[in-house]
Amino acid sequence: MNKSFSGQVVMVAGGTGGLGRAVSMAFLNQDAKVVVTYRNQKEFASLQSEAGIHASSLQGERVDVTDIAAIEQLVESVVAKHGRLDVLVNTVGGYAGGIKLWELDPGVFDRMLALNLRAGFALSRAAVAPMLRQKRGAIVNVAAKASYDHAAGAAAYAASKAAALAMIDSLAADTKGTGVRVNTILPSIIDTEANRNAMPDADFTNWPKPEDIASVILFLCSDDAKVIHGAAIPVFGNS
Repeated sequence: MNKSFSGQVVMVAGGTGGLGRAVSMAFLNQDAKVVVTYRNQKEFASLQSEAGIHASSLQGERVDVTDIAAIEQLVESVVAKHGRLDVLVNTVGGYAGGIKLWELDPGVFDRMLALNLRAGFALSRAAVAPMLRQKRGAIVNVAAKASYDHAAGAAAYAASKAAALAMIDSLAADTKGTGVRVNTILPSIIDTEANRNAMPDADFTNWPKPEDIASVILFLCSDDAKVIHGAAIPVFGNS
């Protein structure tokens, strides 16, 4: 792909995290204007530094992506500033595992639903409105292999990711024929520092790299993927 996102406005939710950072940089490197949501100021400062010559095209917003009103306000401000919103990528998520369902704290269950489902609802609900007005846009939501591969000890995580997959699939049906394309990607364990630290004894050789997943996301958001809508794309690496 050449500089196919030049001048486009891209929102990357969770854009300073392990996957989100790679997605943000990939869009910046293709000359997009990138708005990232974040919770950790140090992570955003680090992304600004990495952005280098593209730093002026990067905007950060510290916001709770599960707060529907706050996300609506954010999208409205982005559209007011730039006149458009071309792409939404939601990389926000959380994991809780190793706990049998009957031992699962209800608070953990609620947190998985908030991070893995409600965030995607709030973001997609807000972003789709300007895209429908433009008759153009792309939404990519990050779910997980666990959306359909339901391992023991991961009831809350699997349920939240399965629900997210179903929700985005339904949104794709809602937007059919509007010019707004909606897709999901399904990573396995991503090769991030956090995952390596959480599983120090694991063989991470074949885990998919954030940069490789980011390339798939950019493709799905590009005009090269104009015929791909309502898909759930596995990105498992060789694991």
